[in-house]
Amino acid sequence: MTTQEIVSKLWNLCNVLWDDGITYLEYVTELTYILFLKMAKETGAESRIPKAYRWDALASKSGIELKKFYIELLEHLGENCTGRVREIYLGAKTYINEPKNLEKIITTIDGLDWYSAREEGLGNLYEGLLEKTANEKKSGAGQYFTPRVLINVMTRLVKPQVGERCNDPACGTFGFMIAAHQYVSDRTDSFFDLDADTAAFERKKAFTGCELVPDTHRLALMNAMLHDIDGEIILGDTLSNLGKSMKGYDVVLANPPFGNKKGGERATRDDFTFTTVNKQLNFLQHIYRSLKADGKARAAVVFPDNVLFAEGEGERIRVDLMDKCNLHTVLRLPTGIFYAQGVKTNVLFFTRGKTDKDNTREVWFYDMRTNMPSFGKTNPLKNEHFAEFEAAYEAKDRHAVQDERWNVFTREQIAEKGNRLDLGLIRDDSIVDYEDLPDPIESGEEAIAQLEEAVDLLMSVVKELKSLESAEV
Repeated sequence: MTTQEIVSKLWNLCNVLWDDGITYLEYVTELTYILFLKMAKETGAESRIPKAYRWDALASKSGIELKKFYIELLEHLGENCTGRVREIYLGAKTYINEPKNLEKIITTIDGLDWYSAREEGLGNLYEGLLEKTANEKKSGAGQYFTPRVLINVMTRLVKPQVGERCNDPACGTFGFMIAAHQYVSDRTDSFFDLDADTAAFERKKAFTGCELVPDTHRLALMNAMLHDIDGEIILGDTLSNLGKSMKGYDVVLANPPFGNKKGGERATRDDFTFTTVNKQLNFLQHIYRSLKADGKARAAVVFPDNVLFAEGEGERIRVDLMDKCNLHTVLRLPTGIFYAQGVKTNVLFFTRGKTDKDNTREVWFYDMRTNMPSFGKTNPLKNEHFAEFEAAYEAKDRHAVQDERWNVFTREQIAEKGNRLDLGLIRDDSIVDYEDLPDPIESGEEAIAQLEEAVDLLMSVVKELKSLESAEV
């Protein structure tokens, strides 16, 4: 049985819970509580869990006794355990009212082909379940997920390395850090070949994050654990003073939440130079300030269009970004790839300089938005859609790239445009180019002249007819 088949079986269980009024995201959270126990058994990691609350104890019960024991289990693991177990179950509660539904979920999970699941990777199985949730429109969970193909492209181009500290300040289910960890491990002969200190660093400190929403934070913890990552994942608000300690990173990969701070409040960070209610602009400030000022620390971050053209503090933040960092690339993404069809997004790629002035000399733009197909569930974004962009990005001489979608603006040109970065879009073939149409005034004058000629001709014909009539008479 493949991972995809197992994911489908697990996903089909959500139909069991409809009668209990459970949403898709609540279902995945509920499934997390139960899957953790089963996966701990399958991976031989049950030592972290008290013997009385392990998988076999849960699977041995049924009916009302099962439901009572399950509620007790959630409370005990969340209050009396330590480490990842306590983090995952802290504040956990069940949404399942019907004992038979709980029993069916446990029985189904116990009967899955766990040998195949282990062979393909339990982390991949859980990632597949999270991705399934993101793609289900009814879940309302799309805001927490970035398309996997986009995550992988951003990670490949940023190229995290062994020994580097990577962070996502709005980590959702930890997808960017999972991809960064995978990228590093794929290019390392074996983490077991690393010396003890480096191996411990990779497992405990290399990949970290912060997430505001408790249930999403729980999913991130589970995802990290299944990929053998023990890095710190903070439950909290990066835009509060908590975020001041998140700094000194070599790599940042992120897709921060869109919109303004709830209630129109400004970020509570007292170290921000520029104050605004715009979450994305505040995350942008946080991210470029969190990078090491060593000329090598780098970031790739998804932002909506308004970050590129917002006036006032928005312009000042962009100027500060281009001073402190080399903002070398902006990828204009196609519409329809995120949860809201109308949201227009971009990826900003930048490297923190050693100084705080004049680090950006020119910015390259790649337009993947104009004259592109419509993406969505029936036409998902694929790796091949990024092939030409990646080739241009990686080119040794960017000026030699022959691609109409690839354009450059100097820092001076950008300043002349009010430091706006909503640039680089090519001609849209679906829109009439009014410059190619005849001038309406000239066209009107020509039409009048033609009409006058026609009238004159008609009048001459009428005169001729009248003269003929007179002659006949």
